[in-house]
Amino acid sequence: MGVTPGAVSLRGVTFTYPSAERPALRDLDLVVDPGECLLVLGPSGAGKSTLALALTGLLGREVPGRLEGSLRVGGPVGTVFQDPTAQIVMERVEDDVAFGLENRGWQRERMIAAVPPALAAAGLAGMGRRRTTALSGGEQQRLALAGALAPAPPILVLDEPTANLDPAGVADLVVRLAALRDAGTTVILVEHRVEVAWGLADRVLVLGRDGRPIDVGSPTDVVRRHGRALADAGIWLPTDVDAALGIESAAPLPDVTPGERIVAAERVDFGYARGAPVVRGADIAVSEGERLTIVGPNGSGKSTLGRLLVGLLRPDAGQVRLLGDAPHDLRASELARRAGYLFQDPESQFLARTVAEEAAVGLAAHERARLPDLLDVLGLPLARFGPRSPYTLSGGEQRRLSLVGLLARRPRLLVLDEPTYGQDRTTYRDLLGILREQLDPRTGLVAITHDDRLIRDLGGRSATIDGGRLGAVAVEARS
Repeated sequence: MGVTPGAVSLRGVTFTYPSAERPALRDLDLVVDPGECLLVLGPSGAGKSTLALALTGLLGREVPGRLEGSLRVGGPVGTVFQDPTAQIVMERVEDDVAFGLENRGWQRERMIAAVPPALAAAGLAGMGRRRTTALSGGEQQRLALAGALAPAPPILVLDEPTANLDPAGVADLVVRLAALRDAGTTVILVEHRVEVAWGLADRVLVLGRDGRPIDVGSPTDVVRRHGRALADAGIWLPTDVDAALGIESAAPLPDVTPGERIVAAERVDFGYARGAPVVRGADIAVSEGERLTIVGPNGSGKSTLGRLLVGLLRPDAGQVRLLGDAPHDLRASELARRAGYLFQDPESQFLARTVAEEAAVGLAAHERARLPDLLDVLGLPLARFGPRSPYTLSGGEQRRLSLVGLLARRPRLLVLDEPTYGQDRTTYRDLLGILREQLDPRTGLVAITHDDRLIRDLGGRSATIDGGRLGAVAVEARS
C-alpha cells in the first residue's frame, strides 16, 4: 500500500549496523505530511544521519546492516548527505548535476536547461565548468544541494546542509527552503545549527542517544515539554530559548599572552592550477599560546592557507617558516611533531579498520598512553567504540576521532578546519575543555570556521580572507 505523494511514513523502524552493540535507530514511528518541514534534533550519534540514509533507501542495501519495520516515501527523494563528497561523482560541476538527472531518465534538452538554475539556486552561478576536485568544502556542499534541487523532488532530506556554508550561503539556503516548503515540497532537515532551522520547522523530532525518539511536535510544544532535558542531553536550542530556560553558554578559553613565533607566512601565493591563484600575497604569523580564527566566504582560500601553514602545500611564491624551517621540506615524522591539521573531511585521514587502531596510527608509545583519557573526554570510550569501524561513526564522532591523534602528539601548531561541524552541545563543551586542558601551553591554535560561537569562545585574533587575500587581523571582542 502506497503513501500520499510527498508524504513519509515510518512504523517501528529500527536499524543496526554490522557488529554494533545496539541499534543506531530504534522503534521510530512517524508520519510526515506533504509540504511539512520536519527538523530532526539529537546529540551526536543519536541516529539522525541513519534516519536520513533510511529515507534514501540505502540502509540494508548499499549501507550494510539490519533494517526492521516499515518505511514508505511518497515519491523520489532529493538528498544532501552529511559528507557531500560522497555524492560528487563527475569531474565538472555542471556534469555532476546533470548526472543525477540523467539517472532519472530526463531527456537531454530538459536536462541541460535544468542545470544552470539549480546551480544558481545553490550559489554556484557561472561555475558549471569548474572542476569538482577544486571546490572548497562549502562549495562542495552547495554542489550537492544543487544536485538535490535540480529534479524538483517532492521530498528533500538534508543532513547538516549548512555545516560548511558561509553566512551568506546559510541565509540563501533558508530562504530557498522556505519557498520550497511553501510550494509543497516536504523538507526533512537534520541540523545542529538550530538558529537557522528553527523558524522553518513545522514540527521537531528529537532523538535520544540510544536512537529512540524522545518527542515529536511543534517547536513550542517540544521546548515546553522537554526544554531543559534536551539541553542537558547535549541538544542545541536557539539562544533565545536558552536564555528563557536560564541555560548558560560554554566557558570560553582564557586569554593568554603569546610567546615566541611558531609559524610565519610572508607574501605567499598559491594556486592549484596555473594562472588561477587561490591565496595571494598572504602575510600572517602565529606565536606560542596564540589562538587565531580564519574566516571568509566559501572558496576564499581559508583551507588552502591552513594547509600552507602546516606544510601540506608548497607555496608558488613567498615563503612559510615553521619553527625556522620550510614545513613542506620536512620529513613526515618531523612535520607531525611540529604541526597537526584536522581536515574538513575526517574520512580523508582514516587509515585503519577500527577506532582503536585509527587513534593510534603513527603514535609513539608515550603518545599512545594518552589515548584512553583523550577518547573518554571526547565521548569515544575505547570499551564501546574501540572495535568499531571509523566509517560507521557519525560525522561529529569522526571529527573527534581525527582530533584524538593530533592532540596525543601535542604539536607546536594545530590547525583545525571546521572543528565544530557535527558537534552537539556536550561535545562542543568537551572540545573547548580539551583545548583548554590538553593543549601544550606553547601550542599555537588556528581554527578555520564559520561558527560565530567558536570565534567568540576561542578569543585571540581573527583574520578574514576573501578572494585569496587576507584583510586586517583583529583582536576578537568577547560579548
